[in-house]
Amino acid sequence: MTTETPNLSEATDANKAAWNASAHLHGTGAGWEALLQAASESGFSTFDACLTETLSALDLNGKRAVQVGCNNGRELLSLASFGAVPAAGIDQSGAFLDQARVLAEAAQIAPDWIEANIYDLPSDIGTFDFVLITIGVLNWMPDLPRFFEIVAGLMAPGAQLVIYETHPVLEMFDYEAETPFEPSFNYFQTAPLSATETFSYDGVDHGEGAVSYWYFHTMGEIVTSCVQAGLKIMRLTEHGHSNREPEYDIYAGRAAQLPMSYTLLASRDG
Repeated sequence: MTTETPNLSEATDANKAAWNASAHLHGTGAGWEALLQAASESGFSTFDACLTETLSALDLNGKRAVQVGCNNGRELLSLASFGAVPAAGIDQSGAFLDQARVLAEAAQIAPDWIEANIYDLPSDIGTFDFVLITIGVLNWMPDLPRFFEIVAGLMAPGAQLVIYETHPVLEMFDYEAETPFEPSFNYFQTAPLSATETFSYDGVDHGEGAVSYWYFHTMGEIVTSCVQAGLKIMRLTEHGHSNREPEYDIYAGRAAQLPMSYTLLASRDG
């Protein structure tokens, strides 16, 4: 990894290319076939126990839901099991949205799949009753205040937002480092990290890929950006478990426990 400072357009274009280049690794094989089969079954959900508990405590029945950074759509489709209407998934990777359409067909659900840069959304998307953002989305965002302004614009009066993300403190650590329990990165780092590793979740090194840019955001920046966008934070819960790749589990279950993930619940005034 190296540190560079691209502008917003350069960063988002690069990240789109990197995700499109890796999509083929996720749409084939036993894992994909199992996901496809699961999507066709009643009660389909890919959410872990933590997010399931959060969503179960909300009244999502009949609420039109959008997911920002929906990847292959599995999580948006999972919202149907909580009574929500999976209305739209937004992602800039057309290759992953192609997979989302296949999963949606298996689930017999027909959301709108919107291929777009979140900073340049079409003007006719409309608003929704519920917005979901999960792991990894915020760290791809060069401009967090602008991002939250756009998210707030997707929310109808009274709408709710759930963010289930990696904790910024965990972003300081590198499980591949020689000393993985010592911080590798500055919590307050503002320059992004650029990398060329191909994205995958199977624990296999697939070699070099397109360049991508990963941004550090402190918890203060996340909360402040959310509030300044006009949203009311209802709850912020920090967790000692990881919602990332299994390699991060080395940081869990320790006597001096790091915060590893968090859940933020916010709303827009009616």
